[in-house]
Amino acid sequence: MRVLPFAAAAILILGAPGAAQEPIFKSSARIVPVIATVFDSQGRLVPNLERDDFTILDNGKPQTITLFNSDVQPFTVVVMLDQSASMTANLDLLKAAAEQFLMRMLPADRGQVGGFSDKIQLSGTFTSDRDDLIAALDDLQFGNPTRLYDAINESMAALRGVEGRRVVLVFTDGDDTASRLDLGDVLERARSEEVMVYAIGMESEYFDGVRRVRTRPDRGLKRLADETGGGYFELKKTDELAPTFTRVAQELHSQYTLGFTPGSLDGKEHKLVVRMRQPGMTARARKSYIASPEATSAP
Repeated sequence: MRVLPFAAAAILILGAPGAAQEPIFKSSARIVPVIATVFDSQGRLVPNLERDDFTILDNGKPQTITLFNSDVQPFTVVVMLDQSASMTANLDLLKAAAEQFLMRMLPADRGQVGGFSDKIQLSGTFTSDRDDLIAALDDLQFGNPTRLYDAINESMAALRGVEGRRVVLVFTDGDDTASRLDLGDVLERARSEEVMVYAIGMESEYFDGVRRVRTRPDRGLKRLADETGGGYFELKKTDELAPTFTRVAQELHSQYTLGFTPGSLDGKEHKLVVRMRQPGMTARARKSYIASPEATSAP
């Protein structure tokens, strides 16, 4: 997670409607922002929490939370969909499910849509026009095999330089079979560039010309989502597709922005843990950051 100049983070707080004014800190202070999604014991999203409901641990040490924002924050997303042979029978259902996510984007959110098989496609430019994004789903081309990790990498490349929350929402029903890059490559990039990855995987069955084949989503997706603070959903039925895409939109509009001033900028990877003070609640957030101002000199 990048370390931002505190002055930039302070603007987020002071500019929020109804936010209490924070004390002034030295301009040289820096802040580590942490995006958290909070659930109750039933897995429901928890709104209306306060700063004191959270504890952040940096390498196991509790930190003073100097940034807190519970307002809905805009995001920029690449929705990347598996268009390979195993999805043949389910492409229309997948498109309809992705539409549910796109329809729930707010006016300040922006997105692109893309697809992957033996090739990787992106719709071209980020837009807030939901109709344009939905129409772009029709331009995605079918192919084979499956370049899953290359597609995630291309999605992050498109997001590079974009301000604010950057998200990749990827769907697949199988393993990566043809990428030049692997899980380690895309995980390292996601960490260094602060991209949150949401992954939806689904078991499916298709005829490969010889026999019926049963697929399972790539095992690395769960780790990628866990490490970056996104969610991982593994489905067994196609009728779960639309509700799951809808759930991702709800989560992205229900997250908390926290932050703390690190004790040292030693250039090393630090482990992050976000805990909840109230029993029965859990928080999901990215698990590490690099304590280095050189890595991210600009906010």
